[in-house]
Amino acid sequence: MLDNDRRDDAPLETGPNRLDAVNKRLAEAYPELSPQLKLAAGYVLEHPVEVAFQSIRKSASAARVTASSLVRLAKRLGFDSYEQFREVFQSAVQAGPVELSGRASQLRNMASQTDDQIFLDVGDAAFDNIGRLFTADNQVRVREAARLLLGADRIPVVGFRDAFACAYHFAYVGRIAMPNIQLIRGQEGGLLTELAPFGEGDVVVVFGFEPYCAETMRALEITRAAGVNAIVITDTLRSPLVPGAAITFPVANATPHFFPSILSAITLVETLLAECVAFGPDELVGNVANFESRMRRMGAYAESG
Repeated sequence: MLDNDRRDDAPLETGPNRLDAVNKRLAEAYPELSPQLKLAAGYVLEHPVEVAFQSIRKSASAARVTASSLVRLAKRLGFDSYEQFREVFQSAVQAGPVELSGRASQLRNMASQTDDQIFLDVGDAAFDNIGRLFTADNQVRVREAARLLLGADRIPVVGFRDAFACAYHFAYVGRIAMPNIQLIRGQEGGLLTELAPFGEGDVVVVFGFEPYCAETMRALEITRAAGVNAIVITDTLRSPLVPGAAITFPVANATPHFFPSILSAITLVETLLAECVAFGPDELVGNVANFESRMRRMGAYAESG
């Protein structure tokens, strides 16, 4: 059991990865923090911009904790003061998301003749989710994930229920260039059988959003025990899928729709796969060309015109 206020003095990374290092420590420590520090950590993980620029008292009030709880959390992560801790967030958000608010405003203006507010709100949420994805930190993280995938022997892909569409898209598109990608379906009790061949040298890509699927958790436990590295795409660093992951992508999924949006997760899939083809060996491009030729020979595509 971790000491709730134990100080972690391991050195933090510098540069664009510094906030990643802080978030990773928070995510790993989260399950065993005290209730007050859990509230503080949850707020820090999900509101980096506010933490960067708000006073400690305002952040504490928003997190429903005392200012001393935020100080204790900062010291738990190895910082001498809350100000040092906050500087990490200030540096990170200065290289913030690509500005898409103008496009969202344009969408609102284009639809100004309608009273369909839901249409406008879904559009605003979509632009905001995508904008949060394309940050300087994520740019570095995508490159690291691509290197990990390109170096893998085999790549199982896991995502069940609401996340299955993300896993399927990754596996279907990815296999065109990288035949070592395999979609894990886990049907009819076959999860253990499908995951049994994987081990060290392999990389599992896992998709999971709240409420987190028990089968996804089980798949992650099985592959982790076998020495498989994990790339996790989830909705928050508080997700139970995060601990132990080699790389984690928290993606925004807010929407006025009744079900969480997978738009940013799908966009991340396309970004990761594009990065792999761009920086991978020439044979990946050849695989894509061969796939297209086979499909055309088999009559898979209808001719236009």
